[in-house]
Amino acid sequence: MNTPAHLIFGAAAFGRPGRPAVTSAALLGGLAPDLSLYLMVAWARFVGDVPAPTIFREYYFSDAWMAVFAVDNSFPIWGALLALAIWRRWPVIIAFAGAGLLHLALDLPLHGTDARPMFWPLSDWRFVSPLSYWDRSHYAGIIGPLEAGLSVLLTGFMLWRFKSLVLRAGLVLLLAAELGSSGIWRFVF
Repeated sequence: MNTPAHLIFGAAAFGRPGRPAVTSAALLGGLAPDLSLYLMVAWARFVGDVPAPTIFREYYFSDAWMAVFAVDNSFPIWGALLALAIWRRWPVIIAFAGAGLLHLALDLPLHGTDARPMFWPLSDWRFVSPLSYWDRSHYAGIIGPLEAGLSVLLTGFMLWRFKSLVLRAGLVLLLAAELGSSGIWRFVF
């Protein structure tokens, strides 16, 4: 899924009205599994002056990058964090870890050749899904509009549920980013 959708889904599932720390943690948990990708791409592109095609055709699939992805996309690590947070009754960490796990659960069936090793340190196995959120040869033409539509519905639900103007503005910006990144405009126009 596109990262803005992960933030929207995480906030919808784990955010709490009147609990800004919990809602912020849910948003951060939705972002966290993709954060290393953004940082490494930015470093390679703007510091290393590596062309984008090289980054996404070579660097992304390198052993070094996959080793980083294995850690921040690990079901065992996120699951252990959630279990600890539930045991200790830490609502902020529950929201963070819950949104992170939701991110992984949604990514698992939607990454094909770009799949990450999500069961590290237990295994380096990667589930190569027949579905993809971005590759049109793997049903992105169906998944993209579903992702965008669910993002619209969840954002509408949260605009109704949350009263904070700052959060509402942030949600609208996230939805705009999702609609822009999902390529929905190709389907509309």
